[in-house]
Amino acid sequence: MANNVSEVDMLATAREAQWSATTFMGPGAIKLVAPAKVNLVLAIGEPRADGYHSVETIMHALALHDTVYLRIEEATADEVARAAQGAVAGARADVALGGPADNLLVSIDLSDRTGCGVAVLAADNLAFKAVDRLARTVGRDVPGHVQLRIEKHIPAQAGLGGGSSDAAAVLVGLANAWGLAPDDERVAETARSLGADVAFFLYGGCVQLSGTGDTFQRRLAPSSRAAVLVKPPAGVSTAEAYRAFDEDPATVPATVTEAAANVATADEIPLFNNLAPAAMGLLPALAEVHAWLAEQTTPDAVLLSGSGSAVFALVDSFSEASRIATAAGTRGWWGRPTTLSGLRAAFVPGR
Repeated sequence: MANNVSEVDMLATAREAQWSATTFMGPGAIKLVAPAKVNLVLAIGEPRADGYHSVETIMHALALHDTVYLRIEEATADEVARAAQGAVAGARADVALGGPADNLLVSIDLSDRTGCGVAVLAADNLAFKAVDRLARTVGRDVPGHVQLRIEKHIPAQAGLGGGSSDAAAVLVGLANAWGLAPDDERVAETARSLGADVAFFLYGGCVQLSGTGDTFQRRLAPSSRAAVLVKPPAGVSTAEAYRAFDEDPATVPATVTEAAANVATADEIPLFNNLAPAAMGLLPALAEVHAWLAEQTTPDAVLLSGSGSAVFALVDSFSEASRIATAAGTRGWWGRPTTLSGLRAAFVPGR
């Protein structure tokens, strides 16, 4: 695995030097925006019979986003098979084969703009799984080459939903390319099967979800308030955070449930995350980041997003968010100023 990841890094460096948006964005190519998110409320409940937890959450999209380029080239089944064989022979970890009859060659070019590093094998990337699963769901048996370029501004293992948002953007792009209606239930079904966050990004803005965090309840009026994101170098595994939570679960006060049910706008929501203690137990640096951000603003405006490892603070202005992000960088942490946003996974205007 380590050798394959290193090969991905070298290939990505070489492609980055040669890549051109003008060249890529030919006929049939699509450019999409894939926003980050924060959980303003994350209330984890009891484990369910299916092994998942009951989740009540209010997610809000951010202006911070990845950019996804998608292009589909026609190919015969033989051409796909030969290309796949060549990829295997050449140890091309940036290529994977998918579709209901192994009829789609999917290549993924990851461009890291986070400074945190990114190296994900194509077959493990949620964007590839989005292509593969939607093709199987709709019975897409036409052979072809799906080319993806993902410019990453959202760091991995941060609780910001970057990989999920990329997958949602790919679903939106493929639905258009394959002639599916924007509200085709098969697209939403595929998103839910890939994860709760993927489903959220089809809605965007500010949304309350229940079930396992994938069932739409209602929209809330989104906010445009400034925010700052701060992340220590290490990440947190969501699965490990849930295991730690189960060992010492934190209950959800009734006041949180009532507030989440009754507020009408994002600006009215009291921040809450009962998964935070478990995540902080796994990564003590999170408590340090949280305490430091609370000193920069006010404690009730600071929260861990999801299972982390990004902590966010809502502040009064973008300039204040920029100041805090710069100060976080001097401490060896990743920091970004941004704003809450009404964005969702969608086409970039003009493309």
